[in-house]
Amino acid sequence: MSIIRIEDIAYVRFSAPDLDAMEEFLNEFGMVKAHRDGETLFMRGTGPAPFVHVTHLGEAGFRGLGFRAESVADLEKLATAEGVSVAASDAPGGGKIVTLADPDGFRVDVIAGDTPVAELATPSREAVNTGRETPRTNLVKRVKAGPAHVKRLGHGVLNVTDFRRSEAWYKERFGFITSDEIAIEGFPDSIGAFLRCDRGDQPTDHHTLFLMGLGTPKFNHAAFEVADLDDLMAGNQHLKDKGRAHEWGVGRHILGSQIFDYWRDPWGHAVEHWTDGDRVNAGFGSNKVGIEELLGTQWGPAAPPTMG
Repeated sequence: MSIIRIEDIAYVRFSAPDLDAMEEFLNEFGMVKAHRDGETLFMRGTGPAPFVHVTHLGEAGFRGLGFRAESVADLEKLATAEGVSVAASDAPGGGKIVTLADPDGFRVDVIAGDTPVAELATPSREAVNTGRETPRTNLVKRVKAGPAHVKRLGHGVLNVTDFRRSEAWYKERFGFITSDEIAIEGFPDSIGAFLRCDRGDQPTDHHTLFLMGLGTPKFNHAAFEVADLDDLMAGNQHLKDKGRAHEWGVGRHILGSQIFDYWRDPWGHAVEHWTDGDRVNAGFGSNKVGIEELLGTQWGPAAPPTMG
């Protein structure tokens, strides 16, 4: 039994020496400013979360990630078990926060009780004609040029020193379930796993956290859901037109099934647009798969070595 069961991932936290440059990139990536002062930039998506990305002024680097608990009561339970305090959050949306450090020293926030914001408009779409059915008649399809529309943060990926140690830490505190564990022939143990939230019968993303035991702790990437495939492709073109650094895509993953498109922010952090991912509940169970499923695609280019 875990201490609590989180609802979802909430945000990622970075630092950068130029908040103007980060805000400009994230606007082009499809986020909207939620709040900014002289030291911190908060960016939101179109969904109800007050923010999904935080940047602190300072040396470029990854600062940590945040999860959402079901209730403030769960925060208090977690704080008691960990010997820490529940604090008031000074971030957009307010609420309460507990801050921990995982086995590799990554900052892990857990929040609850914050105030949702009004959702922002996303593009409306006409029906899709396919080879099986053609519901769109006398309606032309036009996709407006411009940034994608980031809705929310879907998952984070961390390279960790010891996969089993980190896996146990996150599962014992937050109730994660393994969706797919990565085993490599010739290795004595699995090297990583895609972990999802335990929401019982309620569907959740195939993975909310992916831990990869590569021996050195490092941020790998953060993945943000966009409106749909047309939105992802419009965003791809917009970022290309802006001269941004493209990393990998467009393609469809095997594990999680998302259509993906990866980019690098001005300091080299990988951020992903995705759409059409798998939704599963606790009854989906767990699988063990090989490196081919991890790195392979159902269609699209092969993974570049820099994604490791």
